[in-house]
Amino acid sequence: MPYNFNSENVDPSATSSRSATPVDSLPVQVLRPKELPVQPTHIELDACEDPKKMSFIHKWTIVSIISLSALCVTCNSGVAPFTENGIQRSFGISPEVSILSISLFSEGLGLGPLLLGPLSEFYGRNLVYWISYACFWLSTFPVAFAPNAPVHLVFRFWCGFAGSAFLSVAGGSISDLFTDATLATPMAVYTLCPFIGPVLGPAISGAINQHLDWRWTYYIELIWESAQFICLIVFVPETHVPTLLRRKISKLREATGDSSYGADSLAPRQGVFHAVVQSCVRPFQLIIHEQMILFLDLWNALILGILYLTFQAYPIIFENGHGYSMQSTGFTFLAIGLGMLISLGTQPYWNRLEACMSARCCGASPPELRLIMGQAGGILVPCALLIMAFTASPHITPALPILASIPFGTGIIYVFTSTFTYLVAAYRTYAASALASNAAFRLTFAAVFPLFAKQMCNRLGIEGALGLLAGLTALACPLPFIFAKVGERLRSKSRFAV
Repeated sequence: MPYNFNSENVDPSATSSRSATPVDSLPVQVLRPKELPVQPTHIELDACEDPKKMSFIHKWTIVSIISLSALCVTCNSGVAPFTENGIQRSFGISPEVSILSISLFSEGLGLGPLLLGPLSEFYGRNLVYWISYACFWLSTFPVAFAPNAPVHLVFRFWCGFAGSAFLSVAGGSISDLFTDATLATPMAVYTLCPFIGPVLGPAISGAINQHLDWRWTYYIELIWESAQFICLIVFVPETHVPTLLRRKISKLREATGDSSYGADSLAPRQGVFHAVVQSCVRPFQLIIHEQMILFLDLWNALILGILYLTFQAYPIIFENGHGYSMQSTGFTFLAIGLGMLISLGTQPYWNRLEACMSARCCGASPPELRLIMGQAGGILVPCALLIMAFTASPHITPALPILASIPFGTGIIYVFTSTFTYLVAAYRTYAASALASNAAFRLTFAAVFPLFAKQMCNRLGIEGALGLLAGLTALACPLPFIFAKVGERLRSKSRFAV
């Protein structure tokens, strides 16, 4: 073994007079083994490996593919209403049973995030994307080629469950790519897509079912899903920084044979089972203990339930009342989508307003500032529903309820955007659980509302049914105003809030 000569223990005076000093009095020279280089315990991603350092085009390519995948998933819920008559004829089932095609898909969307969200923190975004989207794609085959109603309905649930990854994981991918200063615009684009899907779906499905068999609705969905799946595999890299770091450290350890390489860079993690259980339990803890979360979730659930209820109400208004074809009735849903796009165009105004109010608070903006947009949305939604109620009669021009759909769509996005940003700001440590509770609540309502829509419209009349919904949303309208006033006091007493 080679040795290094260590001169730190040699007396300089002894060496200078070596010839005059007895040998026995010479200092003992310490011989130390040559030390191996110490491997660093802290490793970071290089600039070329950091997702936030990707090129502008690459980032927006990823955002576009993820957003379109989310749009494809939620559009799948919107295509079902115009297939109901077809599956009733094919399978010999009642209208009430055929509506389960919407409800079961929506319930799958609500339950899936509780499992898929935590898994992405352990195994990375891409593995969850690939497996869940593959299951979503494969589950669409039995939906399209179903020999009977049970097969069709069961796999509609699994389609929603598997596709829900793009409601729970995709937001994390976008936050991986952009800094806080540049996150608002890509997040707004992504957030819009899951809500555009349910209103784009009826437009697509109406046109297909007007001319083709109902199964073609899902054949075309399969083609779209196949294209999205290929794009996900080819163009979307892993963006979860802890996963990228673990992969890098694993390669370095394998190359050096040193298991301590990068030990300080890996944060300790709980087990997968514990994380999944926690993700299922904590949302309900927040609902039970946090009044703000409970009431905001109920508000959001009511509004999304009403959006899904339009799947049954619009055909009654336009197809039965005004004699529209199935295709034309489907196109009326695009007015809601137009309102949603208008809300995206007004985002810079709300950003400036929030910045001005934050400046008045000396830069320390409270979470309640995020509810300003929700105040506008809370007024728009009941007003739009009330106009629809007054103009839904077959004796009044159909242009009026279509025009009223525009502010309805704008108000929906205002309400959801303000609620999501408020929950993240007020419950930052538990933001994922707060959003999961919101998703479970609102998608459960979305699953239930279509089940009684026709009965309610038949009993109350379409005008009475819309008037009732306008009244319910009007009762919830003061919520953002109340929480803007008392939210800080409630947060001070909370064990979860910031």
